[in-house]
Amino acid sequence: MKVGMLGLLRVVVLVLVLRVSSSSSSSSSSTSYFGQKNRRSSILPEPVPVQATTSSLRLNRVGSSIVFPLHGNVYPIGFYNVTLNIGQPSKPYFLDPDTGSDLTWLQCDAPCVQCTETPHPLYKPSNSLVPCNDPLCKSLHPPEHRCETPGQCDYEIQYADGGSSMGVLVKDAFSFNFTNGEQLKPPLALGCGYDQIPGPYPHPFDGVLGLGKGKSSIVSQLSKQGLVQNVVGHCISVRGGGYLFFGDGLYDSSSVRWTSMSRDHPEHYSPGFAELIFGGKTTGIKNLLTVFDSGSSYTYLNSPAYQALVSLVKKELTGRSLREALDDNTLPLCWKGRRPFKSLNDVRKYFKPIALSFANGGKAKTQFELPPEAYLIISRMGNVCLGIIDGKGTGPLNIIGDISMQDKMVIYNNEKQLIGWESANCDRLPKSKTSSIW
Repeated sequence: MKVGMLGLLRVVVLVLVLRVSSSSSSSSSSTSYFGQKNRRSSILPEPVPVQATTSSLRLNRVGSSIVFPLHGNVYPIGFYNVTLNIGQPSKPYFLDPDTGSDLTWLQCDAPCVQCTETPHPLYKPSNSLVPCNDPLCKSLHPPEHRCETPGQCDYEIQYADGGSSMGVLVKDAFSFNFTNGEQLKPPLALGCGYDQIPGPYPHPFDGVLGLGKGKSSIVSQLSKQGLVQNVVGHCISVRGGGYLFFGDGLYDSSSVRWTSMSRDHPEHYSPGFAELIFGGKTTGIKNLLTVFDSGSSYTYLNSPAYQALVSLVKKELTGRSLREALDDNTLPLCWKGRRPFKSLNDVRKYFKPIALSFANGGKAKTQFELPPEAYLIISRMGNVCLGIIDGKGTGPLNIIGDISMQDKMVIYNNEKQLIGWESANCDRLPKSKTSSIW
């Protein structure tokens, strides 16, 4: 369990390679027709367009949103999922929401060369292949890519924990209930993953919901169709669960604390560089390139910053009734008390609040605050463990993970290139500014 949760870290060295069919077929089993240009035509003679229910309907995007309940927790489950209904007929799938990557994909019966355990039967794709010259495919290819098989768009995506998915892009209908009462099934592109390599600590899931900034993300595609503003948000409850939303109809912008997205790091939801604040005082730890990532259960600091923070925490605990729990492997650093702790309320008094202070483009600095419950967990052994981890594999990036975003509504406004947050009750689905939620 000590390193099991590290497998959820996906944003750091995300590599997306969309390959021509010849290279895909060389590494794929002969049973996988999507990867083979010489067999696809005999099975899929003509790409069949997905029947859309939005042909002439355009929503008023201002105030229109889509809300999804989140299921899971930081500990002990260690991951979250959201249910999306996809296909014709529509079927439910559990997807991992990930703001650290763009592409949404499902484990796919194409047939499947290698798939991991799934909660539902494998997705059976429509026959609507995304061609290689489609703008969505081009947005994922390197500029020098040449289309050797124009009729399809192959992909291979690799995650930092060693997991990967290989497949082909298809279009299919996604069923959404909008907060203004509309029920629509827009056609959207997703990956049909017929060859998956699991990370070292896999869990049953149907696929990944890519929520990044790229053109291939679901919210970007919905925005392109005029259905919602290009805004993603989530609210993760410290008690487990929460909700995810698309669109700008669920918050009052004037009550949100905003900071600018970094123009120097457009591939991530990054506010740029931060300074670490401990107990309300500056630490001298600066220039922390920071990224928000819902695909990470825990928060990661680069090694020098992590070691400095641990020293500050340990110094603060000197003389207290806590001592290191060397026999607890839940996380790298845990402490035990005179008796097992039952909740974070038992230990809050021992730990100081932490904050990350962002320069905010030369304007007044904006602080992202981490009270003790935003960086600590109580293990099954009744010890308190530090949910900030040494990011040895994250390179220069410092990751704000789920643990530190609990009980906050966190908003990624791609229309205005802003990241915002405010304290919130994440236990209830929110109400729209204009109508009730479905």
